[in-house]
Amino acid sequence: MLSLYNSLSRSKVPFKPLVEGKVGMYVCGITIYDYCHVGHARALITYDVVYRHLLASGFDVTFVRNITDVDDKIIRRAIENSESIDVLTERFIQAMNEDCASLNVLTPTVQPRATELIDNMQSMIATLIERGFAYQSERNGDVFYAVDKFDGYGKLSGRKLEDQRAGERVAVDENKRHPMDFVLWKAAKTDEPHWKSPWGAGRPGWHIECSAMAKHTLGECFDIHGGGNDLTFPHHENEIAQSEAANGCTMANYWLHNGMITMDGEKMSKSLGNFDTIRDVLEKFTGEEIRMFALLSHYRSPLSYGDAGLQGGRAALTRLYTALRGLRVTDPSTAEGDWVARFEKAMNDDFNTPVALAVLFELATEINKLRAEDLDRAVAHAALLRQLADRLGLLTENVESYLQRGGDDQISAEQVEALIAGRVAAREAKDFALADELRDQLTAAGIVLEDKDGKTIWRRQKA
Repeated sequence: MLSLYNSLSRSKVPFKPLVEGKVGMYVCGITIYDYCHVGHARALITYDVVYRHLLASGFDVTFVRNITDVDDKIIRRAIENSESIDVLTERFIQAMNEDCASLNVLTPTVQPRATELIDNMQSMIATLIERGFAYQSERNGDVFYAVDKFDGYGKLSGRKLEDQRAGERVAVDENKRHPMDFVLWKAAKTDEPHWKSPWGAGRPGWHIECSAMAKHTLGECFDIHGGGNDLTFPHHENEIAQSEAANGCTMANYWLHNGMITMDGEKMSKSLGNFDTIRDVLEKFTGEEIRMFALLSHYRSPLSYGDAGLQGGRAALTRLYTALRGLRVTDPSTAEGDWVARFEKAMNDDFNTPVALAVLFELATEINKLRAEDLDRAVAHAALLRQLADRLGLLTENVESYLQRGGDDQISAEQVEALIAGRVAAREAKDFALADELRDQLTAAGIVLEDKDGKTIWRRQKA
């Protein structure tokens, strides 16, 4: 049975969906105004693995990951670039989709855009006003959520209203009745996008966007809501307050939060300027290597970013690919052992990918042992390794293509093959000094040779 850590109860609990056999999952997506960075990659990979495991467990999953395409940051960037918001967001949505493909992230069932559901947001705001949970400021026309009207405010983050004193953690705003009140509808400003509404022209606040998109795609109550732990407060707290006040029922039964990626001990973020884009990293590492780097740590743990960690991901992935080398694809059903049970036990324990990967590494060791003892059994186990790794989005490449891929500054595959051919010819001519010299050249270039069954195969030294 699947158990997961529910941030709402602050405990690991059994998962029981609202409808047997079906799962509705909403994950906060990306605010589209720049290229995705490695911090985004971790969230994308985390919930992709959750999605894959739910599917592999037999659930019919509706996975929603939204796109925020109207926001203060988007507006500022468009102005800085002297371009329209539509042009800006379309460019970076395309870039995001390309990055997801590079990381082998599956496409969600639904990807709603905020600007597509403005009417839904206005309807929810109107309901909140009608029920006494929201008000329009007389000073500037903004519509605010009245946090002190919602008894459950703070239940996700554990923060209490009385602890949030004005002037300490929250800037004083004379337009608000309470310093923690947050905006639902922003009155129109010059040169900003806006829509007509009962409260005048304006645009939605960030929090109401997700509440409306989640309700539209999954209904008033659904199973899982996910996102980075930096969103717990105020974003997810505010989503709960809005949705539950408007709908009169629990928003999501389970809340999942992935840990942050850090650089030099600080959260990676665009606002701090301490980030590498996914595209930056893809210049040196493959998407699967980035993915392995992320999965070697539990999704709830903080993850320290750097070349050493990425090299560790590369070495781990190379170990698995090497175990598959030279073994044909076949039926994994004849592979004996408890590999599947142990893998699923790890994944059912709050998606514990480090333990699941440990099972795969043991399986790789077993494959290498079986090569010399029973090739048919080795082949079956290799097929099982591929099958289980695929549930983590790994080992999807051609084995030789991965092991022989190198950077632009390395010796080319054609040069490697030519040197190997020269070495073979030298050995046949019994010119062992030349053969050794050619092997040394290849070794110095980061090429690992293996002489097997009268043939020479090669791979690049990955780490």
